[in-house]
Amino acid sequence: MPASYEIDKKQRLVMSTASGVLTVDDIWGHQKRLAKDKDFDPSFSQLMDFNGVTELVIKTDDVRKFAETSIFSPNSRRALVVERSDLIFGFSRMFEMLRGLKGDQSIRVFRNRNDALVWLFSRQDP
Repeated sequence: MPASYEIDKKQRLVMSTASGVLTVDDIWGHQKRLAKDKDFDPSFSQLMDFNGVTELVIKTDDVRKFAETSIFSPNSRRALVVERSDLIFGFSRMFEMLRGLKGDQSIRVFRNRNDALVWLFSRQDP
């Protein structure tokens, strides 16, 4: 499955992982499955790891649509990790900025998973 997740209720964290060829339908499907999961809480934080993606099949308009709504609360910390792909990094930054325009100031894009985890669990304001 190109987009999957695990929920750690104790740490209040959703760990999402994308791999292989990632499409628009994969991303929407991931969001729908997560929203319906009985263990999901919109106030949880999220670590979204894109490092396993070999090809991204989305357009800038798709990123805009993704940014229109969120199943997470505006105060939930969401870290997107993209170590290798400049294209995915750019789309992730675009998503971060568009969500910021909607008042969601708790999304950050990282090139390093450890940096993302430190930020997710830090007590500093985003």
